[in-house]
Order: sequence, then C-alpha cells, then structure tokens
Amino acid sequence: MEKLKQFLINRFEILLIINIFLVIGFIHVFVDNKLAFLNFYYLPVLTAGFFLGRRNSIAAAFLSIAAVSFFVYLYPDNYIGSAGMLNMVWNVITWACFLILSAIVVGTLHEQNERKTRELRETYEGVLEILSKFLESVDRYTKGHSVRVSELSVLIARKLGLNDRKIETLRIAGLLHDIGKIEVSTNVIMKAAKLTDEEIAEIQKHPEKGAEILKPFRHMFKDVVAIILSHHHYFDGNGYGPTPRKDLALSVDILVVADAFDAMTTDRPYRRAKPPWVALQIIQKASGKQFNPIVVKAFTKVFQEQYQIEVRENELAP
Repeated sequence: MEKLKQFLINRFEILLIINIFLVIGFIHVFVDNKLAFLNFYYLPVLTAGFFLGRRNSIAAAFLSIAAVSFFVYLYPDNYIGSAGMLNMVWNVITWACFLILSAIVVGTLHEQNERKTRELRETYEGVLEILSKFLESVDRYTKGHSVRVSELSVLIARKLGLNDRKIETLRIAGLLHDIGKIEVSTNVIMKAAKLTDEEIAEIQKHPEKGAEILKPFRHMFKDVVAIILSHHHYFDGNGYGPTPRKDLALSVDILVVADAFDAMTTDRPYRRAKPPWVALQIIQKASGKQFNPIVVKAFTKVFQEQYQIEVRENELAP
C-alpha cells in the first residue's frame, strides 16, 4: 500500500493530465449535454492546487480550457444545443474565468500552508537542537552522541527502504533518545566505578523520563516518544522498556543498533572506546539476540560505505 501511494505521488502530474483527457473523451462520446459537465474540470484543477501548488493548478486549468476549446471548435454543434451560439460562448468563457480564478485561490492557499509548515518545521528543529545540546552539556563523554546516532539510524533506515515519514520520525528519536538523562543524577552518569543496583535502576528510568519531558509535544511526537520508550528493548525480548508497537518495531531495532555502535566507539567514564571494526564484530555476534539480523546486515553495508572496510560475508551472523 505504501509503495502504491509513493508511485501515485511520484506520477501525480502525468496521472492528472491523463485523467483530464480521459474525461474529455468520455464526455465527448457519451454525454449529450456537454456544457453541463464543464464543472467537472474543477476537480482536477482543485486537486492540482491542493497537492502541487498554484503554478501546476493554473497549468491544469489552462490545459482543461484548451482541451474543451479544441473540441468546441471541432464540434460546435455538440455544445451549442438549444441555447444558441452566443450563449454557449458566454458559458464557456465564464466557466474558463472561474476555473482560472479557482486555480489561483487554491494554489495560493496551498503555498501559504507550505510556507507555514516550513516555518513550523524550522522552529521545532531548532527546539530539537537546543534539547540535544542541553543533553550534551550534562555529560561531556556523550558529546555528539545523539547526533551521530540520529545520522546512523537514518542511513540504516534508508538502506532498508523505510519511507520518508518513518525516517524523519527515527531521525528525531535518535536526537532525543537520551533526553531523559537530564533528570538522572550527574554523579551516576559520570561514575567510573561499577554502578550499584539502585544506580542501574535510576539509569534505566531515563526512557520514561524522556517520554515525560516530551509530553508537551506528544501530539507531534507520538511515534517518537514510543520509540524512545522502547529503545533499550532488544530483539530477543531482553533489555528493558516496553515491547515496541508492531509498526515501530523495525525503527526501534535500528535505533538499538545505532545507539550500541556509537556507545562502543566512544570513550566513557568506565572504559575506553573500541575500534569501529571491533564494535561491528560485537554487533554481528549478537545478531538474532540483542540485535535484529535484518538491521545488522543493513548496518554492515552502511559500515562498509562509511569506513571503506571490506567485510567478509561469513563474518555476518546468521
């Protein structure tokens, strides 16, 4: 269904033109009172304005007018009827003017809406950046971690063919997945020694705390919050946090891999960073257990592209 939707969107203009000509042909062959069906052309014109903007809507209007005028010129008797030539010409001209005016109005409204949407997106992206920077200020060891996890998650998601909406949701979840650590004690986060059971329990609450922090954005970030809550839930059911929703399970699995890789390849208070290829091998060995095998294979391909390191096929976990 998603592929069909993307196919229709990518070929919207061509389908619109085909639709106009098919309707013209149908009206010309099967309809007696052809002038009565002129109002039908508002549908493709308004549709073009709603989805494609003013320029395309006006183009659809002129295409409709040109096609109707062509048939009126070739077969005037089919359009004149009992009202007479003058009345027919007046009806066509009036219809054409209103069609163009409708195209301009709807297309303009679409462009204004698109501009407001862009402004809103820029605003919330600014908020996301502020939140991620604030998180980094809490723990100097994780500086850049959220951005790297977000970017790596997007690369894996694209390799797996996720749609743009899911990729954008995953990008935001990557940026904010550790935002709950703001409310975790800095002493616990920066502790180099082994954590106590109480401290581990406190750390494990950070997904819930992150969901609580994002509560004011719950309508906009509903799926983001769901991914954050489950980003320590592993493929085999271990880890912690709620089982991810079925439609978000793959997104969660992607974030788990990206988060683990960046954590292993970054210095932490309790250990030094591992080389990237060592982290890759650890992830491959845990494929089917902690990590989704499908995601591991996609990550391996991304790893090869990013590090230009040849990875033998037999190194991949089954």
